[in-house]
Amino acid sequence: MSRVFNFSAGPAVLPEEVLKEAQAGMLDYDGTGMSVMEMSHRSKAFAGIIETAEADLRELMNIPSNYHVLFLQGGATQQFAAIPMNLMKNGVADYIVSGSWSKKAYKEAKLYGDARLIASSEDKNFSYVPDVDSLKFSDDADYVYICQNETIYGTKYPKLPSTGNIPLVSDVSSMFLSEPMNVSDYGIIYGGVQKNVGPAGVVIVIIRDDLIREDVNPQTPTIMRYITQSEAKSLSNTPPCWGIYICGLVFKWLKNMGGLDVMKQRNIDKAAILYDYLDSSKLFKGTADKDCRSLMNVPFITGSDELDALFVSEAKDHNIESIKGHRSVGGMRASIYNAMPKAGVEALVEFMESFEKAHA
Repeated sequence: MSRVFNFSAGPAVLPEEVLKEAQAGMLDYDGTGMSVMEMSHRSKAFAGIIETAEADLRELMNIPSNYHVLFLQGGATQQFAAIPMNLMKNGVADYIVSGSWSKKAYKEAKLYGDARLIASSEDKNFSYVPDVDSLKFSDDADYVYICQNETIYGTKYPKLPSTGNIPLVSDVSSMFLSEPMNVSDYGIIYGGVQKNVGPAGVVIVIIRDDLIREDVNPQTPTIMRYITQSEAKSLSNTPPCWGIYICGLVFKWLKNMGGLDVMKQRNIDKAAILYDYLDSSKLFKGTADKDCRSLMNVPFITGSDELDALFVSEAKDHNIESIKGHRSVGGMRASIYNAMPKAGVEALVEFMESFEKAHA
């Protein structure tokens, strides 16, 4: 069976080159006589894997030396609790809620301190990102929190909030490594890798060294303390070895592709194919405001639940999978991550055109 065009929001499409390399070493990684899934995380072979992965990620993102890179478990959702537990020294944090994931993070943070909702776009079903220029942050805030790209609603911050000396914490799960980022603008950047980097089971946390402290919430589990993981170089417990290995292969692939500047332009070009069609279509309509559209996640609807369901059903006959939208938005959602080829977006638009001719 040939591979489909997989538009899943996560776990999501991976580069074929990466999958083939992983397949080739499945039974014998680099002459060790075993799979990465079988080897000790304390072994010399795995030390090479995780150290090389970190070095390649640092190179790709130009991560300054005063930032630590942690390969952790628990997904991005566990960080909803880990962040306030580790960072709430004053017990205060400002949250900008622009979708389901930032809303969940905000609710979780309220369990550990005074999480303040300073802006929200829920009034229009998260179809836009709040205006960050008009925001006033709490003087005693330990950090300001955003989800920079909301997977479900297909929105992305057109600009970052200017937080001054208050650390900015950003969940970048669904845009991770899709474009260059100035790491120094953030206190913490983190993301679950299953959307744009690797298989489910790994979350990468990039954290400035002054935010790694001993004096955290005393109820913070040892394994969730950033100081525990940073001192152990992500090996305090058995890490998700296979997932980290695949992430490392993706980092190599990105470097071979030309780096994040090249990926950003590729992603702009791919997204333009779909957005240009949506803007001209009489049947399909994008749900996110134009000035904050995501390059990674594109939700769209026909306006008819019956036609939406028919579109999702018939898409399978055109090699298009996992195109159904999240229940919060309905309709369809195309996640067009780094590994989605341009041909996949073109195939989707071609099917949309034929569907529109039949049902408009």
